[in-house]
Amino acid sequence: MATVRQLISPDEGRFLSSGFAVPSQVNGTNLPVTGLAFDAAATSSAFFKRRLISYGSGNLTLNITWYADTATSGVVRWSAAVACITPNVDTTDVETKAFAASTDTDDTHLGTTGQRVHGHDIVITNLDGAAAGDLIWIRLQRLGGHANDNLAGAAHLLDAELAYSDT
Repeated sequence: MATVRQLISPDEGRFLSSGFAVPSQVNGTNLPVTGLAFDAAATSSAFFKRRLISYGSGNLTLNITWYADTATSGVVRWSAAVACITPNVDTTDVETKAFAASTDTDDTHLGTTGQRVHGHDIVITNLDGAAAGDLIWIRLQRLGGHANDNLAGAAHLLDAELAYSDT
């Protein structure tokens, strides 16, 4: 049994016409920091497309790496959902395909430093019938208007990784 890992760059994100995460670049003292800024006041989303290469079974884990724009404390409410289509098998219209129910999780800022990097795992259990070779769309959201989300300012996605079992 091995774990398949697929890296996801924020630069690959795609967006609907409203409620989207904003591509960002902050020129730090020694390096540029790029990512996607997810708003604190409302739901903001980004979408990524992959193929489930060598998927065996079980849940998918979306490990995200993020940092707070200015906050040094608080909770971020993240949400992830998937939509899967098996080529040559599914008869679903790709342009109207719906997402499976989302998995919503909270991540607490570790405190004291504003731009501290955090890692957070979102275990996706609503798999939309995932099968090896499927095309998979991943929707990542910050639920900024949710009662649990009290982190001030943007949460910046630095990268993500999709992981799953090959057996």
